[in-house]
Amino acid sequence: SRDSTTVAQSRDADAVSRASGAAEHAGPGDPSRRRFLAWTGATAALGILATVAATAARAGSVAVTAVRTALHLPHPAVPAAPIPAGAELSVNGLSPLITPNTDFYRIDTALVVPQVDPASWRLRIHGLVAHEITLGWDELLALPLVQTAATLSCVSNEVGGDLVGNAMWLGYPIRELLGRAQPTADADMVLSTSVDGFTAGTPLEVLTDDRNALLAVGMNGEPLPLEHGFPVRMVVPGLYGYVSATKWVTDLEVTRFDRATAYWTARGWSERGPVKLESRIDVPRGDRALRAGDAVIAGVAWQPHVGVSAVEVQVDDGPWQRAELASAISADTWVQWRLPWHATAGQHTLRCRATSADGPDGHGTVQTADVAPPAPDGATGWHTIGVTVNA
Repeated sequence: SRDSTTVAQSRDADAVSRASGAAEHAGPGDPSRRRFLAWTGATAALGILATVAATAARAGSVAVTAVRTALHLPHPAVPAAPIPAGAELSVNGLSPLITPNTDFYRIDTALVVPQVDPASWRLRIHGLVAHEITLGWDELLALPLVQTAATLSCVSNEVGGDLVGNAMWLGYPIRELLGRAQPTADADMVLSTSVDGFTAGTPLEVLTDDRNALLAVGMNGEPLPLEHGFPVRMVVPGLYGYVSATKWVTDLEVTRFDRATAYWTARGWSERGPVKLESRIDVPRGDRALRAGDAVIAGVAWQPHVGVSAVEVQVDDGPWQRAELASAISADTWVQWRLPWHATAGQHTLRCRATSADGPDGHGTVQTADVAPPAPDGATGWHTIGVTVNA
């Protein structure tokens, strides 16, 4: 940013000043003087390069932002199903059903948000395929685009954390492109690569089943924000982002897990990354005292591409109580829930747990109480908060 560049230049100037004072007493042929002159020359060159790079980055950002602002995305050939009645509960402080773009979490490895002009964007699909495919921006927008809601979450999200959001996405099903490429029988992974070099390894079966795994170009009715992958990113319901949600995507290599290693897998995270069943209490907040009387406990629960069939709440180690579950948009999205609560004065402990929409016995799986950290494949446990109720 401009401010950080200014700070860096100021620090360089201070360093040069200090070094200059020390070198004033050295003769013309003194080695310390030669080192100083060489150092100051290199510092000046680096400062100039940093300033030029920062200026170019700002200019690129302005240009790409202008292109994005002028874009009008086509209407979806397959619009999202209407949001069902009763999908959004009227509870103050509860996470909205659709997360606004400005509030959607951002986790990636880009120190500077890539500036990609759609006119120059290309996607290459290659590797263990019968037909290599190269796709440009205009070609992508000419395809029959699909609109769908999907919840994304980060594997580093702690139990009760906010690195999760639900948005309405517009894009083209990746399975259709892979169908044209025709992966070979021994392929089992797609290695996606971002314009900045980040990679993610996604199971091929997930990208070719019936879920709406998209090459997304739109988010909540507008082109993708720059920080969320403009012009094109991947959206794959049911997988943590580190193995699926590649932003600024430019390359899909059909390969095998035993031949390719993605960015985070090489750093010890698990290969496949299915999203675990989670639930969270949004209301009340543990850092705000309540008044005694009628209140409500509310939150969200999710397990994309599986769905949630129930949420239960426990107050002070009492019996588990079934919460009211709102209508889900689909199995790929989170669902809101609430439970009326008569709050009495004192300190209280609240916890929640969800039940998935299906399971090996046909009755759904209850969210585990076992506490585990995010690494290597997602956190587990029941979200538990302490609440103060004043008389």
